[in-house]
Amino acid sequence: MSKGFTLWFTGLSGAGKSTLANALEIELRQRGSRVEILDGDVVRTNLSKGLGFSKEDRDTNIRRIGFVCHLLSRNGVAAISAAISPYRDVRNEVRGMIGEFVEVYVKCSVEACAKRDVKGLYAKALAGELPGFTGVSDPYEEPHNPEVVVETELESIEESLGKILTYLEKSGYIHRVEAKSTTR
Repeated sequence: MSKGFTLWFTGLSGAGKSTLANALEIELRQRGSRVEILDGDVVRTNLSKGLGFSKEDRDTNIRRIGFVCHLLSRNGVAAISAAISPYRDVRNEVRGMIGEFVEVYVKCSVEACAKRDVKGLYAKALAGELPGFTGVSDPYEEPHNPEVVVETELESIEESLGKILTYLEKSGYIHRVEAKSTTR
């Protein structure tokens, strides 16, 4: 059985957490890992239905995601969380619960996230029509010491994914893939 761990993507809405999580899932499956993604939007629809966006409800949501990641990772699964998780204290609490925890800060400015926003949420938040929006009218606390920082407004998906895979390989979470020989 492979070593389980949790890869915790954190960052603003639209920063690229889900995009990277999905790309990473494909790569890890190709390497033979068992993988599950807990996407923030999907979890809110299923596991955390009924929760609002107060600090208490957001923390409860993150604790629920963390608990499921803990169960998965202790059973040899690479659990990938892609949720904003705006508050540092609850992220650190989840880190302590899980143990094998890799925090990836998906760094992207509010301006770049707003340009990518297909749902128009940033426009509403910046116009004051959507109160409590993370990064605009509600805080986002950047991680102090994430294991990996990817800067999605400066890097391609491939470059960001490469940083994550390199960290996971060097830390022994996944095996390094040898380059395929082109000779016959």
